[in-house]
Amino acid sequence: MKNDIETKQILAVYEQIIQQGDVNDDGKHYKGLTAFSDIDGYTIYLKGSGVLLRFGFHNTYHLDYEHEKQKDDFLKKLENIINEI
Repeated sequence: MKNDIETKQILAVYEQIIQQGDVNDDGKHYKGLTAFSDIDGYTIYLKGSGVLLRFGFHNTYHLDYEHEKQKDDFLKKLENIINEI
């Protein structure tokens, strides 16, 4: 998977996790990723493998992570969910 993620894929993965995931303290968890949003719903988050993806206004996103391997693991989990949709 290339490093840039299509915004429609982020939204599709978020929706899949919200629909199929199990409730935990942060939001809903599904196949290694947790999805949640801020209180007003304008910003959504995907979290897993030490990575936090923040998707918000103007369909922009940002990945926070410390190590490249964390990002690679996160992208693989994202891709696995995309492939099942």
